[in-house]
Amino acid sequence: MTGANNFSVSGYGPERAGWTRLFARDSIARRLDWPILLSAVALSAIGSALVYSATRNRTEINQGDPYFFLIRHLMNAGIGFALMIGTIWLGHRTLRTAVPILYGISVFMILLVLTPLGATINGQRNWLVAGGLSLQPAEFIKITIILGMAMLLATRVDAGDKTYPDHRTVVQALGLAAVPMMIVLLMPDLGTIMVAVVIVLGVLLSSGASNRWVFGLIGAGALGAVAAWRLHVLDEYQINRFAAFANPDLDPAGVGYNTNQARIAIGSGGLFGTGLGHGSQTTGQFVPEQQTDFVFTVAGEELGFVGAGLILLLLGVILWRACRIARETTELYGTIVAAGIIAWFAFQSFENVGMTLGIMPVAGLPLPFVSYGGSSMFAVWVAIGLLQSIRVQRPMSA
Repeated sequence: MTGANNFSVSGYGPERAGWTRLFARDSIARRLDWPILLSAVALSAIGSALVYSATRNRTEINQGDPYFFLIRHLMNAGIGFALMIGTIWLGHRTLRTAVPILYGISVFMILLVLTPLGATINGQRNWLVAGGLSLQPAEFIKITIILGMAMLLATRVDAGDKTYPDHRTVVQALGLAAVPMMIVLLMPDLGTIMVAVVIVLGVLLSSGASNRWVFGLIGAGALGAVAAWRLHVLDEYQINRFAAFANPDLDPAGVGYNTNQARIAIGSGGLFGTGLGHGSQTTGQFVPEQQTDFVFTVAGEELGFVGAGLILLLLGVILWRACRIARETTELYGTIVAAGIIAWFAFQSFENVGMTLGIMPVAGLPLPFVSYGGSSMFAVWVAIGLLQSIRVQRPMSA
């Protein structure tokens, strides 16, 4: 089933319409993975409260309106939810046939960032800005890499010609992923590159490709990191972030300031937090970018260990259910897509929370569903739509 027909469920005639059909055993509503959906909605709701608390007093950025960021965060979540519904309606199999078009659009969009149309925000030239609207095309590269690699690696296996991808197919899949990654590296957007590398490894592991490819890529990645350091591919501020991670006492008032203030904020929250809107670090604006990359510090300070733990629990539920979807689908393509999303969400969540705790370097990655930002919100909700589509379209016996 593809396209609009994804919502057609066999066994029902016109007389079985309305609520009876909607919640029947083999209906779309019954096939959805509700724990994933409700967890994503809850995370977006919690994120709204945290974004509001972090920005309500920031008159220099909220244009004098304490609800400025809250309204936009809710709008972004609403648009993301609509994109999820559209993704389910189209179906991951329909999107499989559209991968060449989606890939071309994604590469074209990130190339535009390198032209005069690109804009630098918070030290990173990875934005397109037009008419007051901003877009970060690199966020959608994560989806494109997952769908493109899955299409190539699963084609002959799902057709029954092979039991696992051969070396030639793996090379083609890696080449497909390398093109947008090289362009993103030119920006340079180190955080997206880190996520993309983890996605590629997750996709290969789930595809049944030889483990030699995985170990080879890890080795190549290590050599590439050393080369990027030696050849000064990275900007100075990115190098300084890694230096501060290696030595937390390095320049605490400069490059190490963000991490030090983040840990102070989280540590001051205790078990139940200071209460929403009552955090001294948040109210005093001591932690930069609290509505985006460092939103977890608001949770740690104002909601405490319990509130921050709830966020991690909800993210864990999404990953757990996604693992079930990957395991239960009967097609390799669906397994690979789900595995790529799992690798993406798991690493990005770990990196975001880890950098606020000082156990990971600062890489400018948002916390899925929670951080403010339209591009990131749209991308993660599309990913939820892909997971739901894989579950909806599986055979009932699976």
